Amino acid sequence: MGYTTAESLVWYFNLTHELIKMQLDGLTHADSLLQLPFRGNCLNWVLGHIVGNRNTALTRLGRERVWPEEDEARYCRGSEAIVESGQALPLEELLQALDETQEGILAALQGIDEAELDEVVDDKRTLGESLAWLHWHETYHVGQLEILRQLAGKDDVVIP
Repeated sequence: MGYTTAESLVWYFNLTHELIKMQLDGLTHADSLLQLPFRGNCLNWVLGHIVGNRNTALTRLGRERVWPEEDEARYCRGSEAIVESGQALPLEELLQALDETQEGILAALQGIDEAELDEVVDDKRTLGESLAWLHWHETYHVGQLEILRQLAGKDDVVIP
């Protein structure tokens, strides 16, 4: 099974979705706003960025985005750091959006013709390669969630 088959992409997106939910279990909105003592983004921003990344995947799959672009702009690369609650979407809303992106991605991938994954979508990558890159990008940020969970005082091991 190659990385860019529909079956493998479903497996990978399921895996990271499950890991995200595990990392966020028991955290509050206030926890999601805690700032690292060095340059970096809070958990709220990281989760919002993951949702924005998944919106791109949905678009590439011909599906509707779960957020309007103005909500997503808050979580784009290079956006200002979120330092107070009024600048962020509520954690519960972010989690709901994550679940909605998961449903859309899985539905699109389960109904996709494998030949569609081999179509070039951005002058250099196939749809499958583009989705694989978006997933890799997601895994980068999923790893950050473990550190941000610990910042919130959860002295535990989520992934043994």
